[in-house]
Amino acid sequence: MLDVIIIGGGPAGLSAAISARQRGMNAVVISNDGAGSGLFRAQEIGNYPGFPRISGPELLRRLTEHASDMGASLITGRVNTVLPAAGVFNVGYGTEILASKCLILATGVVHTSQFPGEEELLGKGVSYCATCDGMLFRGKRVCVVHLIPEAEDEADYLDSIGCEVVSLKTQNIRINGEKKVTSITADGEEILCDGVFILRRTVAPHLLLTGLDTENGHIRAGASADTSIPGVFAAGDCAGKPYQIAKAVGQGQIAALSASEYILGRVP
Repeated sequence: MLDVIIIGGGPAGLSAAISARQRGMNAVVISNDGAGSGLFRAQEIGNYPGFPRISGPELLRRLTEHASDMGASLITGRVNTVLPAAGVFNVGYGTEILASKCLILATGVVHTSQFPGEEELLGKGVSYCATCDGMLFRGKRVCVVHLIPEAEDEADYLDSIGCEVVSLKTQNIRINGEKKVTSITADGEEILCDGVFILRRTVAPHLLLTGLDTENGHIRAGASADTSIPGVFAAGDCAGKPYQIAKAVGQGQIAALSASEYILGRVP
């Protein structure tokens, strides 16, 4: 059982990992490849104290190296599910699942628009993880929406366990149904199905965690980085403006310290 899982490997997440290790917590950071981040694309950063004119890739390299040297485990992967159960957070990425006592969300701002019907039918036929939920649709027809290269592998997996798979690469999609998914409309054509697997690079935090309060696309986080879910903390851009590296680093540290207090039973 891990002490803390940190979702996101930017400045907030890596700062949280460093502080978690300083408090003696075993910490795992799960993140997409950093090459796709806005920080990685920055040629020069002029306002991060003590590092004038450092490039984004170099700053990210130093933060990653620091977290690794402190003993944090760094995993490259796409988090596709978070299942809280009896005070434990089960985090799925790829085909693997890790469990922790608390969770720090440092995902950055997830710039994805949802398809009509997606949020309403989440858990009622809409899923983000074929390996997690695929067996529920064995012998049934499912649609796989390809938004990342790995979607092909997940479609193959669904086919291998006996699902009838329809692969879709369009983004002109509407998901239909009331109490459960009944069909999907793609480019104006209705396709009857029992489930829809939407495979994006990043899943928005509020779609990963039921009951997570958000406002204007950001996670509502208090001064201690606490969220509406006990044991879940948020740091960095996902917790609101300003979108600044210094703020993200500081908030990541606060989130880790709060997580430590939570594990010790000092935070409600």
